[in-house]
Amino acid sequence: MSANDWIWITEADVVSTLDIGDAIRAVRAGFADEARGDAQNMVKTHTAWDGSTLHAIGAAFPRVGLVGTKTWSHTAGGATPLLLLFDAANGELVAIAEAFALGQLRTASVSGVATDLLAVPGAAQLAMIGTGKQALAQVAAIRAVRPIQQVRVHGRDEARRKAFALRVEQSLGVEAVPAASVAEAVDGADVITLATRATEPVLTSSMVAPGAHINALGAITKERQEFEPELLERCGVIGADSVPQVRRLSLEFSRYFDEGGRDWDRVQPLSSLLEELGGRPGDADLTLTKAMGTGVCDLAVGIACYQAMRDNGLGSPRDQPSPIEPRLRARTGVAGVGYV
Repeated sequence: MSANDWIWITEADVVSTLDIGDAIRAVRAGFADEARGDAQNMVKTHTAWDGSTLHAIGAAFPRVGLVGTKTWSHTAGGATPLLLLFDAANGELVAIAEAFALGQLRTASVSGVATDLLAVPGAAQLAMIGTGKQALAQVAAIRAVRPIQQVRVHGRDEARRKAFALRVEQSLGVEAVPAASVAEAVDGADVITLATRATEPVLTSSMVAPGAHINALGAITKERQEFEPELLERCGVIGADSVPQVRRLSLEFSRYFDEGGRDWDRVQPLSSLLEELGGRPGDADLTLTKAMGTGVCDLAVGIACYQAMRDNGLGSPRDQPSPIEPRLRARTGVAGVGYV
């Protein structure tokens, strides 16, 4: 492999290189870089059509010499996320990574970092609301930072929540109990994680016991909402992976802060909270973090994977793309020519 080769990183490469603990450490380090000014986030952009969305996020880590983006199109037929890493000094491509597992690890790790900071130290009960693609990794991340003894699972489909509870027990070795309702799942829970596609609130303030920490990560576009805005009134700490993205895209937050005429200063970047707080404030009724998905977190996990692979001589090396003079003479007349 020459010095200027780039590598293709497959899903199998990612899974063999990183585990949930590695990803949590990488995300925590990425937030620390962001707090120090050593990492700059590119605010997420997206467009929509016919119920589908196209997304792009990115970040710059000049201290480690790498920058990059992740892009994907979410459609009814599926999605194919890709992470691109470039050399910060010369712009050369250094890696393209298939980013299904990377995305799950990143999203789960944000919840793991937030829970480690804000949940009560002895948290033993986890309520997992949602049984989709993110759910199992979310449970794994919370278990990596807290001594969870039981997971209560709720999803809209009874068969799916039973199957998911069984999968949690078989994969992670922790008791998992299907719950018939959100209220039943969150009753007395120390940690509540919301990972749904709900368009109306499923979690109300009255359901949540004092002392709980909430990870809200499913409602990342304006048409979705998972918890009632009034829940924020009880929160002693409100964190976000990206405050600008929350202000632009979270319906729950805009209804509470904008429509309610409240001060957005209560919402703090998770990177700052990690620097400023030693743990959960003793007087907090509830704490909540909102995760929208940021380039800093995606790049932090992607860089950790890339560096581990390069250090061990792994990955499929490819030649750098080389510019070629474009064809500037049209084969045919231009007038009236449509898209081909």
